[in-house]
Amino acid sequence: MTVHAILIVLFAAFLHALWNAVVKGAPDKAIMLGLISIGHAIPALAVLPFTGFPVMAAIPYIIGSTLIHWGYYWFLNTAYRYGDLSVVYPISRGITPILVALGAVFLAGEFLPPGAWIGIVCISAGIGCLSFGGLGKGTNWVGIAAAFGTGLMIASYSLVDGIGVRLSGNTLGYITVLFVAEIFVAGFIFSTRWERLIALPKRYVWSGLAGGIISGLAYGLVLYVKSFAPLGVVSALRESSVIFASIIGVMWFGEGPKSNRLLAAIIVAVGIVVLALTR
Repeated sequence: MTVHAILIVLFAAFLHALWNAVVKGAPDKAIMLGLISIGHAIPALAVLPFTGFPVMAAIPYIIGSTLIHWGYYWFLNTAYRYGDLSVVYPISRGITPILVALGAVFLAGEFLPPGAWIGIVCISAGIGCLSFGGLGKGTNWVGIAAAFGTGLMIASYSLVDGIGVRLSGNTLGYITVLFVAEIFVAGFIFSTRWERLIALPKRYVWSGLAGGIISGLAYGLVLYVKSFAPLGVVSALRESSVIFASIIGVMWFGEGPKSNRLLAAIIVAVGIVVLALTR
């Protein structure tokens, strides 16, 4: 990967951690996820006339990704209801790189060099130190189980979208239509929760919509890089967001313990450097 591509993915990783913090800090996480879906769909509808549509071969992948995202939002909502940001987020992101890399071998015929595998394993190991170091007697295992479910959904839509965007013939068109389809997710969430949406303080409504725009930008940047870079490598780099999420968890939400953060950050950083040097 080029330095340019690495910097794009790292910036997307920061944005991803930021919008997850918005969800974690919300009083009603299900409504917040619906607002984030709206924050995806509205800007996408505005730019769709300029981007156009992907080829028909990509449409099944957009449908599949949208359905998987429903499961993703359900698991994410459950995980943040019962677990800390600095534990749930690293677990859900930590299992993703290896799952995506393995899936890319079987589904996309994408074989990575040994150096890339070393980098992916380093990043996953660092994330493991970060997540399991935060477990203790007070750990809610429902949140942990939901975090693993979230990670499985992330790996699934990452593979589906990684293949779909390559078949699309129009990267921006694929991203735009994918985000427009999020309107169905929002409709599903709000259809039985309209009173909760009305009762939500306006500042949370605006922060949810803003979180959706941030989330859309983060995933759009990742999909752009996936259109030309190895899926497993991009996924691994994206998971550097766990460092940002852990810092936010400690500084913003006062989560702990803090002792394992530095070691995990160093291991993840080593993995990123190895990936950056791999050709």
